[in-house]
Amino acid sequence: YVDDMLIAAKNLSEIHTLKLQLSSEFDMKHLGAAKKILGMEIKRDRGAEKLFLTQENYLEKVLEKFGMKDAKPVTTPLASHVRLFAAQSPQSVEEEEYMARVPYSNAVGSIMYAMVCTRPDIAQAVSVVSRYMSCPGKAHWQAVKWILRYLRGTSNCSLEFGRNNDTLVGFVDSDYAGDLDRRRSLSGYVFCIGGCAVSWKATLQPVVALSTTEAEYMAMTEAIKEALWLKSLFGELSLHQGVTTIYCDSQSAIHLTKDQMYHERTKHIDVKFHFIRDTIAEGKVLVQKISTKENPADMFTKPLPVYKFKQCLNWVGIRCW
Repeated sequence: YVDDMLIAAKNLSEIHTLKLQLSSEFDMKHLGAAKKILGMEIKRDRGAEKLFLTQENYLEKVLEKFGMKDAKPVTTPLASHVRLFAAQSPQSVEEEEYMARVPYSNAVGSIMYAMVCTRPDIAQAVSVVSRYMSCPGKAHWQAVKWILRYLRGTSNCSLEFGRNNDTLVGFVDSDYAGDLDRRRSLSGYVFCIGGCAVSWKATLQPVVALSTTEAEYMAMTEAIKEALWLKSLFGELSLHQGVTTIYCDSQSAIHLTKDQMYHERTKHIDVKFHFIRDTIAEGKVLVQKISTKENPADMFTKPLPVYKFKQCLNWVGIRCW
């Protein structure tokens, strides 16, 4: 049995044809234009040709579940002064007993689902708190509650999609040695069409980078892999994309993708990260420089001041009402 499914096409005749074919094999019920799927609400403004994707009802249930429905809202997902590390795990029997009663994993999982679906703005914060799932301490729990307080004030935020002919563009950034325990760097990227995010990620790199250039280079590798996958997906949807431009704020990392002179000094970088040279040479993607001040991927790698964070929200199509 299947509860719900979505059918999308460029015109209604194709949808009707597919529905007739499926109905001849299975018992089906047509529910009309999609309004909700997997906890995501789909809202439309047909006059303005806009579509909004939100999880307001889901987030309200999450806030109520963890007793944060009446919490005081904050303006960013993670405060800039927060520094989390493994040594903040319980150091006494009393702390262990306290944390045993705290639904840490449940809360992080609930927040993570929102991040995966419609909330790229909390990706960096979720990446940080999820590192301590095995043995969280009070400081880690306070960080999770801070994220919930942020969601308390922004539960009605949505991704705003509009009709446009814009092509896919990506933004990538990294935070060098941001992990205070193992000194691994954080990679962050976001891909947008028409100013609205369609794919994003914030994750620790698998190995320790030995320089900021190397950290940016490895982050760019992950972004280019995602770009190639998205181009393939859009091809299946008959949305043919040209060369995908990826913006990076590290001039040295961009040089490393093109200039052979740089390669002599980076022989230690794993071969798997160098496939981007061939990808760029084949013209599949184009890497360009962007100022750090204008890079929305900045919010995927570190906590930001409120004014810069709000700029990033606007750049990736997040609207709060």
